[in-house]
Amino acid sequence: MPIGTAFHDRTFALCESLNYREWSGYYTVSAYEAHHEHEYNAIRNSAALIDVSPLYKYRITGRDATRLVDRVVTRDMRKVSVGQVIYTPWCDEKGKVIDDGTVARLDENTYRWTAADPNLRWFHQNAQGMDVQIEDISENVAALALQGPMSGRLLKRIVEGADIENLKYFHVTHGSILGIAVDISRTGYTGDLGYEIWMSWNEGLRVWDALMDAGRAFDIHPTGMLALDVARIEAGLLLIDVDFNSSKKAMIETQKYSPFELGLGRLVQLEKARFVGQDALRREQKNGHDREVVGIEVDWPGVETLYDQLGLAPSIPAAASRTAVPIYKNGIQIGKATSTTWSPTLKKLIALATLKRAYSKPGTILEIEITVEAVRYRVAASVVKTPFFNPIRKTATPVL
Repeated sequence: MPIGTAFHDRTFALCESLNYREWSGYYTVSAYEAHHEHEYNAIRNSAALIDVSPLYKYRITGRDATRLVDRVVTRDMRKVSVGQVIYTPWCDEKGKVIDDGTVARLDENTYRWTAADPNLRWFHQNAQGMDVQIEDISENVAALALQGPMSGRLLKRIVEGADIENLKYFHVTHGSILGIAVDISRTGYTGDLGYEIWMSWNEGLRVWDALMDAGRAFDIHPTGMLALDVARIEAGLLLIDVDFNSSKKAMIETQKYSPFELGLGRLVQLEKARFVGQDALRREQKNGHDREVVGIEVDWPGVETLYDQLGLAPSIPAAASRTAVPIYKNGIQIGKATSTTWSPTLKKLIALATLKRAYSKPGTILEIEITVEAVRYRVAASVVKTPFFNPIRKTATPVL
């Protein structure tokens, strides 16, 4: 049975809809109100506060900490400075992705590693013979994502001892809120200006209250998973168990993905020191891969025409769909859309999809399956580059 996170006393009181889901053994709000519209708008227009404490979190320390991280992930940790955060996948010995997450280099040999799935055993297996300590801090460290155009201004108002104004994208700094020590990284899962705040689990409520109190001036909204799902698709960000499967949980080979298939080839640095899956990934880089995750934009006039022919007004669920639907080319299925949503910002129907690589070039015209009144139809769609939404403020120096 799920339990509450460090912020449950506050989120429960605010969750008028009682719309919850389970995330890694914790109660997680899907939407605070009956509809997630206000929460989504907070992400894109003001400030959204999201409880991301259910993430698995690990602290890696010791003389060989850097060596361990470098052995596991596909990126070169020798190029990562203290105070920098990286997003990275890590693979099994066959070059198939086990998980993805962020690694923050807090000190020369101190790292905080986040993951969607439990990875403690895998880290220990790869740490044999190393002088390293691996600590599961998932239940000790609480985390909040503060996302949106006003997030930097809000943090500048209440954080002490940290230069929020000059905090670069994918970097981390240290400070305090109401005297409570916090780490603040300029990261997030929304594709917008945003930060993640890490603190002691026991101090979580005080930090939440401080953010909510100061945030009123910035139209802050507590935000749940439904709004986050729409935002992350707009940002072209993948979700494990939806857009790809962990190789540890896959039941058949086709459920396993390599970083190249996920469109993450830029994060595979084969010239670095030995890492798990390196040989397999070198072969794949040389021989190529057969499929790739891409962005899809559905022809909305085609959808409108379909509904009009049936005498209906166009109707698309407000919540993002995680149900896979077929994609065709010349009547032959060549892939599947795994995450689909209406983008309120772009006014477009978009999707993340796995396609045969021959059809993954931007501009390729395809057909996607649309179901209306329990009847399946096909509507034109085109391959586009991701992210679908990529505002300058995400990476630029914020005006605070």
